[in-house]
Amino acid sequence: MSLADQKTAKPGMRTGTRRNLPEGLLFEGADWDFDTIQRVFDACEEIAIDELGLDVYPNQVEVITAEQMLDAYSSIGMPLFYKHWSFGKHFASHEASYRKGMRGLAYEIVINSNPCISYIMEENTATMQTLVIAHAAFGHNHFFKNNYLFKQWTDADGILDYLEFAKGFISDCEERYGHGPVEMVLDAAHALMGQAVHRYPRKVRPDLRTEEKRERERRLHEERMYNDLWRTVPTKDKGTPDDADLLRRHALLQLPQENILYFLEKTAPKLAPWQREALRIVRLIAQYFYPQGQTKVMNEGCATYVHYKIMNRLHETGRISDGSMLEFLRSHTNVVYQPQFDEPHYGGVNPYALGFAMMQDIERICETPTDEDREWFPDIAGKGDHMAVLRDIWANYRDESFILQFLSPHLMRQLKMFHVVDDEDEPDLEVRAIHDERGYRKLRRAMARQYDIAHTDPDIQIVDVDLAGDRRLILQHTMLNRVGLEESDTRRTLQHLADLWGYDVLMREVDPETEMVVKEHTASARRRLV
Repeated sequence: MSLADQKTAKPGMRTGTRRNLPEGLLFEGADWDFDTIQRVFDACEEIAIDELGLDVYPNQVEVITAEQMLDAYSSIGMPLFYKHWSFGKHFASHEASYRKGMRGLAYEIVINSNPCISYIMEENTATMQTLVIAHAAFGHNHFFKNNYLFKQWTDADGILDYLEFAKGFISDCEERYGHGPVEMVLDAAHALMGQAVHRYPRKVRPDLRTEEKRERERRLHEERMYNDLWRTVPTKDKGTPDDADLLRRHALLQLPQENILYFLEKTAPKLAPWQREALRIVRLIAQYFYPQGQTKVMNEGCATYVHYKIMNRLHETGRISDGSMLEFLRSHTNVVYQPQFDEPHYGGVNPYALGFAMMQDIERICETPTDEDREWFPDIAGKGDHMAVLRDIWANYRDESFILQFLSPHLMRQLKMFHVVDDEDEPDLEVRAIHDERGYRKLRRAMARQYDIAHTDPDIQIVDVDLAGDRRLILQHTMLNRVGLEESDTRRTLQHLADLWGYDVLMREVDPETEMVVKEHTASARRRLV
């Protein structure tokens, strides 16, 4: 249910009336109705736009049940999505844990679209609805609209239309070709989703609104390209191919190619047109989520900082009560809690905690810098207008560059950071840097590297195709720090790749320092996906 479409509450929903409220309060107690949500939204918008200077997409706030929130979890938070068995599996798992009290639910889910859609649970109290509106509808919304990665890689104007097209296309394919063949293609495409993105900006930004009408034109064009490609394949009796043949083949196939689904969509010899379009749908969704994986700390830090500023401002101006403020602080403290490394439930660095701490620290550096701050951050120390600095940072950095540029010695000491190296060739762990004068820069580089996709994602590229022989597809994994791929996952994923390609697949793991092949993995197509 949205504010625009629903004026009355559902049976059983918390309700309240404006006339019983003390002077100035937006709400009192836990109960709320849609008029309350509208008042809360207007108050948050006033602070976000007029005081914090945020620039946001138009907002659409939807109230959903706990079961609907679980469903949104299962389909990676998208309001419209095609059906796949894995979503049901995730739903059943999440629901069982939730019903047993073994896990909670997110208070909100927000969609990077125009308008920006924020889902809030009807079970939330009025205070929590205020918090999540400030967090999602203004914090995340501003970040989605202004960060350069989202501008480069996503089409907020067209994503909802494209999801509707994708859902209808997959549904039509199931009716025409059967659920089994469609499921096999989606299974294979989902297995390769992590290697289905372009990591460098393309000449043309994505325009998802035109995808549906371009689908038929693209299919006809690709069929012509496909026919030309395989019509000109050299045969064995032409002798050993020379360097010119190699260069021509690489130019024709756009090799090396890091986007595996893109390559299969364009050149796999045995795929039907509908299967190519299914691969395109999966890879465009993967590309849509690509910026989010690089901006987790910044995105959550921005949203948490914004909700913290808005909630404090609402309390200062008497629009929420002391009781509501205490409820907010309890929730906020849980969100930004960072367990110590030796606590049983430590699970790494909490992105909410690190992001929020860095945003607050940047505000401190801008407003009340120390001599150390002036030495480390001469461009922003003492500048005064911290919101202008933060808005610039939110627009022009990703997690890796943000941490490398703005993680301060003050915050490293406060968080008690240290750098541990785990070398498989050494019997003991080594503490290589601590939060002191000698270790600050090492710590900052080590922390930033954890958010660098070059260090977190395997570098796997298609490097050649044996067009003159058995049409074997050849891939190369360039190892980082001698770390190879996990054997069982690699075997299963290569099998999916071979099924889509239709012929044998070979992947070599190469040590970049010695250029030696450390390991080889192979797979043969076991079935046609038609």
